Amino acid sequence: MGTYVNPGNNSFLSDTSGEIYIDKTELLEVLNQAINTPGRYFAVSRARRFGKSMAAGMIDAYYSRGCDSRELFAPYEIAGAADYEKHLNQYNVVHFDVASFFNAAKRPEDVIPLMDGTLMESMKEEFPYLCGKEYANTAAAIYDVYHREGRQFIIVIDEWECIIRDAKDDEKLILDYLKYLRGFFKTEESKQFLALGYITGILPVKKIKGESALNNFREYTMISPKMLAPYFGFSEEEVEGLCRTYHMDMKAVRRWYDGYRMQWRDSISQEQHKLHMYNPNSLVNAMIDGVTESYWKNTGAFAGVNDYIELNMAGLKDDVIAMIAGERRAVNTATFQNDLTHYKTKDDVLTALIHMGYLGYDTETGEAFIPNEEVRDVFESAVRVGDWTDIQDALEHSDALLKATWEGDTKRIAETIAKSQQDYASIINFHDENALACAVMMSYFTARKYYYVKRELPAGKGFADIVFIPRKEGAHPAMVVELKWNRNAKAAIKQIRDKEYAGALADYKGELLLVGINYNKKTGKYSCRMEKRGFF
Repeated sequence: MGTYVNPGNNSFLSDTSGEIYIDKTELLEVLNQAINTPGRYFAVSRARRFGKSMAAGMIDAYYSRGCDSRELFAPYEIAGAADYEKHLNQYNVVHFDVASFFNAAKRPEDVIPLMDGTLMESMKEEFPYLCGKEYANTAAAIYDVYHREGRQFIIVIDEWECIIRDAKDDEKLILDYLKYLRGFFKTEESKQFLALGYITGILPVKKIKGESALNNFREYTMISPKMLAPYFGFSEEEVEGLCRTYHMDMKAVRRWYDGYRMQWRDSISQEQHKLHMYNPNSLVNAMIDGVTESYWKNTGAFAGVNDYIELNMAGLKDDVIAMIAGERRAVNTATFQNDLTHYKTKDDVLTALIHMGYLGYDTETGEAFIPNEEVRDVFESAVRVGDWTDIQDALEHSDALLKATWEGDTKRIAETIAKSQQDYASIINFHDENALACAVMMSYFTARKYYYVKRELPAGKGFADIVFIPRKEGAHPAMVVELKWNRNAKAAIKQIRDKEYAGALADYKGELLLVGINYNKKTGKYSCRMEKRGFF
């Protein structure tokens, strides 16, 4: 059992021994079907903490000759597969994490020699007959072992794009690295010794100046997960089961962590599949801690989002503010060059944020959106401390609007929304009721600190325009806001009553505010009326 060559099953054993483990071993069935076929090259890109490394540890435990994992896998789905025994611990496995070598190297140019030298040492420990011989690289030594023993290799690389991502300006290093990878995946020798290639990272595969070291890999991304969608993240059904076990409120969990839409088509049945997927790291923390909050704030997410949105490509700021307010924005994902250097438009930045999990993506509409409250929390914090001084007035107006609403000051509500409309004039083409809803959502920008904000929420005999559900029951009044265009605020309040929109908050115990807002297009003025109710 080696560190890099024929690793043991300790990683998977640790994962399955934790308090929470969701069985994803059916992924191995998909990989088994691809072994020694043209489709044996898998490039899986997912946001951080979406289970990439856990899957890699599972692959080691199942395929590696460096361990006996029969009992370890016995309780899980893969044990019932027809080809389970055929592949169990039958391959030489090489598994390494590029990021660990990149971080250990004193200089960028030392990364590849350090990585290859370490892998060669591990190869010689596992296969002593290699000692005393000189090889051009580890791939050449792998071919020698295969030629002698006739047993194929499985190559697993974690954070494969680390060099491309973190040394993005070092073109020579990147080209040298891609050439190094060719030895594992793109030579005549590798076609013989490679049973399966599996690489993971955050970004999709990038081709630089025609270098095609990885163009034989099929990609499975946040935008196009294909049939691997169920194996990275927790599904709605799995989360519901966890909520029952840990006595957590599924509605609150859904508001905080739902929002990643995985869609794919079955290549055989042609059936379309859709899944709501949840970040597994956040879910595990929420269940164990018993608290729904932003666990991404404990990662590099905050700094990452701030860096990207401060690029402020033309229109980027407007789109980010609109999405924080609950809107969606169309994005062309095809122009993204799969690196972090060539941002030509806001679409490139938004696509990068999708791949990194900071935005959700709807493949049917081609729209990006902030997926849930956890990520929205990160965006709001980034915007507040970022170098976007021109939106500070908008934030102050939003704070003032919320205070005026709590105090029932209808005149100040109307005046403040009018000021906010000016703040967001570049974002909103103000010509219809939908634009009015967008303006009001943005005007209540800072309310999300205290509320879950829902637009077009099914309620009573229709859909309530905007509902504000307190994050902590009793701490602040719940609010139902109804909007009118060229009518009057009194009619808005009447509609809330007549259509029983307050029913959306039937389970809420506390004060309720009914807010009617009208915009007069001819005068350009707002008016507001309010009613206060209590639930007991």
